[in-house]
Amino acid sequence: MATTTTLCPECEGRLRTDGDETVCGECGLVVSEDRIDRGPEWRSFADDDRDPRRTGAPLTRSRHDRGLSTEIGHTRVKGRKRRQWARMRRQHTRARISSKRDRNRVYGFTEIRRLVSAAELPDSLRDRACTLFESAQDADLLRGRSLEGFAAATVYVACRVGGVARTREELVADAKADADELRAAFDAMNRELGLPVGPIDPAEYLPRFATELGLDTSVERAARDYVETAAERGLTNGRNPSGVAAACLYAAARDEGVDCTQAAAADVADVTPVTLRSTYVELRDE
Repeated sequence: MATTTTLCPECEGRLRTDGDETVCGECGLVVSEDRIDRGPEWRSFADDDRDPRRTGAPLTRSRHDRGLSTEIGHTRVKGRKRRQWARMRRQHTRARISSKRDRNRVYGFTEIRRLVSAAELPDSLRDRACTLFESAQDADLLRGRSLEGFAAATVYVACRVGGVARTREELVADAKADADELRAAFDAMNRELGLPVGPIDPAEYLPRFATELGLDTSVERAARDYVETAAERGLTNGRNPSGVAAACLYAAARDEGVDCTQAAAADVADVTPVTLRSTYVELRDE
């Protein structure tokens, strides 16, 4: 979009910046040009005209070597050359993963990336989970325990720390580990590493549950008031936070005259209607 900047040095007409040029709207004088691409660039500038190779993506915590290692690509060769290239790729892969420790880390990071992608979580959370997995391995917590359980547990902890509302049941549904393996890994990390996690606030689940139930923002705001009241009076102690959130949404929907059944609210929170109903009754009594 063209915008007026200052006056033309020749005719004192108005200047307009359009694209990468600043042009006078009266006499057409091109006052300045700016063709610099200010985005990220990792290109090798050695012999740039004939060799415009790139050095790859930035470093990432989601790789066991932080993305520093190289790969032998595939090319169209036949016969003896093809077998030679296959042997080179195999030996190169073995050299990248030189120990069982590295192999476990590669497997754990791969499972974390898969789980984060399946749960549609951000990359920042993925990197945090990989860092936590590495810390657990350095503390020798993986010995005798499930790698899949630790991968799922690190993603769960990253969600708790990052304020992302995900229940254990939701992560277990996408993970290769079961609920017991996740719980054992979480308990070990919480005991040995001192994780900065506290009780889950039921309010964290309200936006996602309200969206899945098709409820308006007014219902969500009323549900937040219910959550605050429940926390002040100790109704959230010892209860499933997702069930409390669903009960508060159901109570708010009843107040607003919005159609929302107990079965639907309990389904999005992955609790039974009996659990939701008991919390709802106590909210009404208070």
